Amino acid sequence: MDLNKAMMIGRLTRDPEGRTTPQGATVASFAVATNFVWNDANGQRQERVEFHNVVAWRKLADICTQYLRKGSRVYIEGRMQTRDWEGQDGIKRYRTEIVADNMIMLDSRGSAAGQPQQSGPAPLPTIQADAPDPDTQIPQSNEGGNSGSSDSGASEDEIKIENIPF
Repeated sequence: MDLNKAMMIGRLTRDPEGRTTPQGATVASFAVATNFVWNDANGQRQERVEFHNVVAWRKLADICTQYLRKGSRVYIEGRMQTRDWEGQDGIKRYRTEIVADNMIMLDSRGSAAGQPQQSGPAPLPTIQADAPDPDTQIPQSNEGGNSGSSDSGASEDEIKIENIPF
């Protein structure tokens, strides 16, 4: 048995972009920034910021579009998926994304950048997605990119908003 599982805590680098597929399924796309901190051979603290493309489907997509904003701190759980397409220039492009199954909003109510204060009870923070149909494709974009791997065995620190370049 194989395992394809991604879990991350980070901050959104842009507002979620919501769309509807020709089959009527809603999809939201956004990116999450995470950081990785380690000490180099000289004992100097080093940090690397990674940007992860995330896709959410159906009800989870609706919730992400409605409640998440640039700078929102979230926990995302899902699976890695790479899609490919041929660009208008004839070059084959690849994009690795995390297809979100669960999302937890980690900001306190109203503390995310641009998020309005709400009156009444807060929505439940843990959201589970319906599994997308295997035949449903994400609308194609002209962006390409691959996800790299980071060093293992090093300790991680909490993500700091001032380290995210936006």
